[in-house]
Amino acid sequence: MADLTIRFTINGKETVLSVPPQRTLLEMIREDLQLIGTKEGCGHGDCGACTVIMGGKTVNSCIILAVEADGQEITTVEGVAQGEKLHPVQQAFVDHHGMQCGFCTSGMVVAAKALLDNNPNPTLEEIKDGLAGNLCRCTGYTQIFKAVEVAAEAIKGE
Repeated sequence: MADLTIRFTINGKETVLSVPPQRTLLEMIREDLQLIGTKEGCGHGDCGACTVIMGGKTVNSCIILAVEADGQEITTVEGVAQGEKLHPVQQAFVDHHGMQCGFCTSGMVVAAKALLDNNPNPTLEEIKDGLAGNLCRCTGYTQIFKAVEVAAEAIKGE
C-alpha cells in the first residue's frame, strides 16, 4: 500500500509527512521526526511511556496510527518547555525527585501538563486520576504526585 501524506502541527511546527498506513504515531515521532523523548515501553498502550497530547487529549502514541494525526496538534515532551526555560512541571520533577531511571518521565510530564492545562488546581485524587495509565517502577509515585502539586502552585503564581 502506498504512503499517505498527512499534515499536522507538532510542538508548534507545521509538518507535512508521507507515512505508511500501518506506521504508529510513536514510530513517526521517533523515527521520522527524530523526537526521541517519547519512549516505547510496552507497545500495547498499557504503560504510558509513549504519552503525547494530540487534539488536547493524552494518547498512547504506540497504539495510534500516524495517519490519525492528520489535521491534529501534537505535543511531545520536547514541546513542553518554554524555549530554554523548563515548564513548571519539568522543574518540579527535577526539584522534587519525580524521576529516577527516567524512562517513564516523558510520559508522566506530558500527562501532568495535560492535566494542569485542563485543571490548574487539582486535588491529589485528581492528580492520581490524571496520571493513571502512566506506570513508574522506581519512585513509588509519591515524588511524582508532589511534583505535580508543586507545579500546579507554580502555574497559579505565574
